[in-house]
Amino acid sequence: MRVLLTASGSRGDSEPMLGLALWLREFGARVRVCAPPDIAPRCADLGVPIVPLGPLKAGSRAGRPSRAELSRFVTDWPRIQFDTIATAAAGCDVVVAAGVTQVAARSVAEKLGIHYQYVSYQPTSLPSPHHPPMPLPGDRPAPEAIANQLLWEIDSHGWNAQFGNALDTGRAALGLGPVTDVRDHVITESPWLAADPVLGPWPQSPQLNVIQTGAWIVPDERALPTDLSAFLDAGTPPVYVGFGSMPMRGGIARAAIEAIRAHDRRVLLSSGWAELALIDDLPDCMAIDEVNHQALFGRVAAVIHHGGAGTTTAAARAGVPQVVVPQMMDQPYWARRVVDLGIGAACAEADPSAAALSAALDIALASTTRARANEVGGMIRSDGAAVAAKLLIDSIS
Repeated sequence: MRVLLTASGSRGDSEPMLGLALWLREFGARVRVCAPPDIAPRCADLGVPIVPLGPLKAGSRAGRPSRAELSRFVTDWPRIQFDTIATAAAGCDVVVAAGVTQVAARSVAEKLGIHYQYVSYQPTSLPSPHHPPMPLPGDRPAPEAIANQLLWEIDSHGWNAQFGNALDTGRAALGLGPVTDVRDHVITESPWLAADPVLGPWPQSPQLNVIQTGAWIVPDERALPTDLSAFLDAGTPPVYVGFGSMPMRGGIARAAIEAIRAHDRRVLLSSGWAELALIDDLPDCMAIDEVNHQALFGRVAAVIHHGGAGTTTAAARAGVPQVVVPQMMDQPYWARRVVDLGIGAACAEADPSAAALSAALDIALASTTRARANEVGGMIRSDGAAVAAKLLIDSIS
């Protein structure tokens, strides 16, 4: 069986696909990934072929695009998908697509007469009476008086307005008819939810037949850098601060360091796309680049992060308390789940002060929170990618 896995967005959107790719390969399938070229080095490390989708992403080491460049990219994105995915899917038996902007994959599969499967990494992008739609960047919070069903109808209109013409243009070029509801076309009636059922449960509803597989995780065997291991061994467990692919505001590193020092804790600062940097040369702080979270998180006192699905899951699996500083999209949802589960705290502001972070750390560093985080850590499944790979192979067979 030949499988194309396609994803858009940052590494957090592509990394789960690599977890699925490894298990599909274990079961004898031939797999290629169609994703942003940022993850090409990661694909090479794992031996997974990649077809680059679009240019290098904003916020990468290549630099951030201008507003005009970003606007042009958004306009061109559906065409880029149709051109690239159509080529990448040639000779495949199935296309698996992830991400809220994957507008072309189903049409390509339809044209080729092959199986299509949509997957979400969080419940909030799937219509349900139990939660509102996931806010997109720049969205204002919806008034509480608006009913959930109306919010989902507005969300559907938004999909049509943004992608409807481009989707129908791409389909016409393939000899396919127009689509009346872009979101329902992309998601289908039977999407998969690749999120842990403890962290991101899916209450069943009549709107969709959702299959929850558990989170898709790539086992990471990389050793920690020698200097990082030495820092960890030299004192009490530090507090980790990292915001992944979020740019963040300029003062967040200082606020975090001051809050952590107020609790007499050492600091690990992960630079990320925000390019966080140390504020002085005192020995209680260390700056690091991207490292193996699976090896690191079990050795820290708490994790301060943006609330991406991958980081939230990694910290939960490690049994370490969390402080979530959500910025957009699904991150407020994961922040609420961390609070509801009692495994950490969340900041109400996207740019919290040192005082706000210190108050959140009061909760996260409490012994009761640590005990609860350790308890929940034992509940988090690690077999989601294996479950999904078997489901996919069985559906084709």
